[in-house]
Amino acid sequence: MGIEQWWTRLQPSTREWLIENNGGVVPEDVVAEIARAGGPASADPWWVSQGEEPGHYFPDEAIDWVEAMANDENPV
Repeated sequence: MGIEQWWTRLQPSTREWLIENNGGVVPEDVVAEIARAGGPASADPWWVSQGEEPGHYFPDEAIDWVEAMANDENPV
């Protein structure tokens, strides 16, 4: 399931946090909420480990998608 399908299933506060922290490490509780919403599970290779901190990171295309959502560009 693509981000455009599970994004609206997240709590509004979670979506807001993801927009404000786009590109940063995603906390485990948010990773779990994304999985419950139909997104990738924490063990899914979709998640990228690329930051200074160990953890889960959105891949570049998801970061771009979130940025477009934040700018009301309607990427879906």
